[in-house]
Amino acid sequence: MEQVFTLFKDYTFQTVALGSAILGLLSGILGSFAVLRKQSLLGDGVSHAALPGVILAFILTGSKHTEVLLLGALVSGLMATLFIISIVKHTRIKFDSALALVMSVFFGFGLVLLTFVQKIPNSNQAGLKRFIFGQASTLLQRDVIFMSLCGVILLILVLLFWKEFKLFIFDMEYARSLGLPANKINLLLSFMIVMAIIIGLQTVGVILMSAMLIAPAVAARQWTDRLWVMVMLSAVFGAVSGILGTIASSLTAKLPTGPAIVVFISCIVIFSILFAPGRGILQKMIHRRNLKQMIKRRGGNEDVSTI
Repeated sequence: MEQVFTLFKDYTFQTVALGSAILGLLSGILGSFAVLRKQSLLGDGVSHAALPGVILAFILTGSKHTEVLLLGALVSGLMATLFIISIVKHTRIKFDSALALVMSVFFGFGLVLLTFVQKIPNSNQAGLKRFIFGQASTLLQRDVIFMSLCGVILLILVLLFWKEFKLFIFDMEYARSLGLPANKINLLLSFMIVMAIIIGLQTVGVILMSAMLIAPAVAARQWTDRLWVMVMLSAVFGAVSGILGTIASSLTAKLPTGPAIVVFISCIVIFSILFAPGRGILQKMIHRRNLKQMIKRRGGNEDVSTI
């Protein structure tokens, strides 16, 4: 415990922990909408599709600044999202197939570009590989400020369009009957999810970012039926996982922060699936056992396999 208290006084730890907490909070909030829209894998597709944008931004500008690289990732991620939405809208291809197609093409193109960039002099110092596996230890104060500004914008948009998002997610046809522009709302929500994904690339990388987007929302869904409670719980789960992962990474030699964060949020998901009241596996098992005992006491022959 003394090491933990000492750790909280360290400036580098404070920076990384704050950045990870912001990432977890934003991922939890916007991931709730992605999960409820049954588009959980959108985070996986967009995060992989962001890789060529990062590398092209470096090739075109020669800049190693995180803001420039993330801007390239944002453009690439938005293009991939628009491709996916367009394919689903104008063809008979389902969402999962369109996602897999776009993700594989973009990620493959990104790996080809990465191989090319490695042959450029001084490109090794660009730190492009940190966007694949994540490297939270490279977070600087300006990165955290950038994440905070983006987070404030996203939170304001969530508050402004809360009713529209809620109606769009649960009853799209009714929303259209009221005259709401469903396509524009869909694009806005997709854009916000893409922004949240891009913000987290430096921390957990393109491979693990989908877990940060999905896991907090899945865990929160087990505990409530109310949207606002789910969003709040998801944000708390994400932020707590970010801080705990940073602590574990700081106290353990050579333990990367991104995977540590994902391990903690995975533990929260497993606990929620097992012990959440109403939906938890343990409570369902206890309920089934009690029903069987009650039927036996009554001498019935009812089949409880479908209960």
